[in-house]
Amino acid sequence: MNETSDRLALLKGIRAWLVLFVVCLVLSGATAFPLVHELRWTQEAMRALSVPEHLPGAADWIERVRQGVDATDARYPFVLYGTDWLAFAHLVIAVAFYGPYRDPVRNIWVVEFGMIACAGVLPLALICGPIRGIPVWWSVVDMSFGVFGVIPLYVVRRRIKRLEALTTAAAPVLAT
Repeated sequence: MNETSDRLALLKGIRAWLVLFVVCLVLSGATAFPLVHELRWTQEAMRALSVPEHLPGAADWIERVRQGVDATDARYPFVLYGTDWLAFAHLVIAVAFYGPYRDPVRNIWVVEFGMIACAGVLPLALICGPIRGIPVWWSVVDMSFGVFGVIPLYVVRRRIKRLEALTTAAAPVLAT
């Protein structure tokens, strides 16, 4: 392959990984909008799949969360406005990844910011989870978002660095 096709292949790969990351980010954020209904659907699906028989702790936790969200929705629906903002933040962050999609080398900082945010999920879950009474196993689920989220960003960053090296090597040297 020549340098041009190498650069195009890297750019295509970078964009594919970014699209995957953005889709996952949007989906994880969008789930915060229908929280009340989503918990009911989750509980119904768990019953249909006999999850309570096999994982009673998980079923009990989802039941407790559903009851809490239902009670909050019935009495203090404005509290759920916070989850709307959580969803919105996911969508806004997803939009920021258009920068590296368009010009990866110039906007690598967005990818690095995303990696830092993924790393920040771990201490947040480890500190706030116990304070809020979240079961340890659920904090592990929450931390998995940071662990799995950093993987595509790490791949993208490495490819951007390779693209940058190819681009720099291909740039004409200016006479001084």
